[in-house]
Amino acid sequence: MKNNNIVRRLFSYLRPYRAGVAGCLLLVLAITGLELYRPIIIGDAIDLFINEDTVASGSAAANFQGILRAGMLYLAVLILLFVCNMAQYWFMQKIGQGVIYTMRQQIFSHIQSLSMRFFDITPVGKLVTRVTNDVEALNEMYANIMVRLFKNVVKILGLAAVMLALNVRMALFSFLLVPAVVALTLVFQKLSREAYRMARNKITALNTFLSENISGMKLIQIFVREKEKLEEFTEKSAELYRANFREVMVFAVFRPLIYMVSVLALGIVLYAGGYSLLEGVISIGTLFIFVQYISSFFEPIQELAEQFSTLQSAFASAEKIFTVLDEKPAVVGPEHPVQLPNIKGRIEFRNVWFAYEKEDYILKDVSFTIEPGQKVAFVGATGAGKSSILNLIGRYYDIQKGQILIDGVDIRKLDISLLRSAIGQVQQDVFLFTGDIQSNIRLGNDGISEEKIREASRIVNADRFIRLLPGGYREKVMERGATFSAGQRQLLSFARTLAYDPSILVLDEATANIDTETEQWIQEALEHLMSGRTTIMVAHRLSTIQHADLIMVMHKGRIRESGTHQELLQQNGIYKKLYELQLA
Repeated sequence: MKNNNIVRRLFSYLRPYRAGVAGCLLLVLAITGLELYRPIIIGDAIDLFINEDTVASGSAAANFQGILRAGMLYLAVLILLFVCNMAQYWFMQKIGQGVIYTMRQQIFSHIQSLSMRFFDITPVGKLVTRVTNDVEALNEMYANIMVRLFKNVVKILGLAAVMLALNVRMALFSFLLVPAVVALTLVFQKLSREAYRMARNKITALNTFLSENISGMKLIQIFVREKEKLEEFTEKSAELYRANFREVMVFAVFRPLIYMVSVLALGIVLYAGGYSLLEGVISIGTLFIFVQYISSFFEPIQELAEQFSTLQSAFASAEKIFTVLDEKPAVVGPEHPVQLPNIKGRIEFRNVWFAYEKEDYILKDVSFTIEPGQKVAFVGATGAGKSSILNLIGRYYDIQKGQILIDGVDIRKLDISLLRSAIGQVQQDVFLFTGDIQSNIRLGNDGISEEKIREASRIVNADRFIRLLPGGYREKVMERGATFSAGQRQLLSFARTLAYDPSILVLDEATANIDTETEQWIQEALEHLMSGRTTIMVAHRLSTIQHADLIMVMHKGRIRESGTHQELLQQNGIYKKLYELQLA
């Protein structure tokens, strides 16, 4: 992504704050003017009231009054500087925080809109880095760097203009070392940009490693791999340390070099100014102004170099952020969706071909029809394509060939939110969010009342353990529901699904991790849950799907057998072999 495109996109976030930015720039001009005027006040006071000649020609009282007026003027300038600096800082911080808030909201909202395929191939830690670290890197740019950049440019030009106006010869002496500073700045920019990019990449790698390994901590401890994982972490941490140290060393060398150049420049000004003073070309006050200006001249140049480096760092972060924002959803809703106010639940697959990668087809020419209210189960070996069918019904992925229809309408013509809200899916691995039981059942839907939550929990037998908890429905839920058993988490997922009252129920190995007692509770609940709903089940344990209206046997991406439990046993095919294997 080109830098000019990044700059254009970054500045687009400032459009709602145009008036505030313009006000800040005006304040910067005022601040710069006041800072340039400060040494002139003292220089004029020296020439008018303190210089030996002026002291001799005027009365002591008049000189004292002049010095007092100069002091009062200097104090007024300081007060104005304080007020302007405070106002400018407040405005820019407010603008910067507003922009960062908007950007963070936009990124997270966009991430939520992306298709499941994106999350299959993108590490969680990488996305966390984009929303947190990279956005914070832009915060400094919006809240500080841009205004300081403008201020330093104006200050350098202002200092140069005033010095040339005061004395051209002295100004030229002051600018002798500017080429050396420019050369050092260019070298610094190149080195700092490389160092920063390396550091950002190492931070992303470390965050990705942490996210993955903390999530998989149980597995690490089961296989006693703590030592090996610590060694991996130590290596990645050391790489980040070396990258950060390199960045620090670049600054550690550049700043003293610029300081040394500024001291040399000051020496040149004092040497040339001393001769000019003895020759009567300039006054003591003018020399004082030049000394003050040359002390201030190299500071904004040094800051400019560092700010350009920070700006490059912000561009690097912006590029990573915009890469995520430019990611297009693989599954996109239609511009003018077909309206289905009441989805009945008739599902039809017509010659469906589907692959996650190119032409490595998981489903091959699959066709079937499920009538409203019918209970259908899919069985087969791992990798046969059972779960893929469930994902396709909710359009989490798009098929390559064929059609999937709900109530006779191609799902690609339906609004995605409408489609998914009609499907209640219970998975084998239940995800619970940090909060409480009630919020995990409701999932932010204020239309679901507390009574409905309690009724749904009662129907699926979740109320049996919830009411025994100290906090009841307000009981705290830790990350991923770690304080609840697998059976309890599954019951909560059932309550969540029932509370949303879907037309189509999808059960993906919903009873795989459940103990015998809890399974009995769920089997009781399933009778209520499936009543009047189209139900699709995937199960390895054939005992859980024997009473289905229709069982389809998947093998290598195709439907090889279909029928009731008894019909399939009589066919003496794949299903019977699976059944006998489980009995054995």
